[in-house]
Amino acid sequence: MEVIHCSAKVHTPAVLEILNEAIAHSTALYEYSPRTAQNVRAWFAEKQVGRFPVIGMQQAGVLLGFATYGPFRARAAYKYSVEHSVYVHQEHRGRGIGMALMRELITQARQQQYHVLVGGIDISNAVSAHLHERLGFTHAGTIRQAAFKFGRWLDLAFYQLILETPANPVGG
Repeated sequence: MEVIHCSAKVHTPAVLEILNEAIAHSTALYEYSPRTAQNVRAWFAEKQVGRFPVIGMQQAGVLLGFATYGPFRARAAYKYSVEHSVYVHQEHRGRGIGMALMRELITQARQQQYHVLVGGIDISNAVSAHLHERLGFTHAGTIRQAAFKFGRWLDLAFYQLILETPANPVGG
């Protein structure tokens, strides 16, 4: 297995498959409708404009999972905080791929001088919560009944990791 940088040109079909499986069968994404290739290409373009990485784990040319981050909130004062996502293909879960992707994402966040990584995790996703805790994330709060999917209310837990970067933050 190798860590790679994903691109729209090469990875749109695999990213689309992973995301749409998660939308259809889990609460990892609070969405109802499957995404399209056009949605994913636009998403890649937004990541590129914002200089946000999309990293993947690949084996024999097959994308096993991917991770990324983007703005936590649109206001300028949030410029040192990013919200991340990590998704692993259903056939490759439980093999340490999510952990490896998250470690690389944390490395990238440090290199880009971010200070806080935030993950929004459905409260029923104990595996993801445990993964984040193993990486040093702490539970920062839960929004009860934040979403409605699969005929029930969903609680959204936020986990955060505070990094030692940037060395010299600038405001205003």
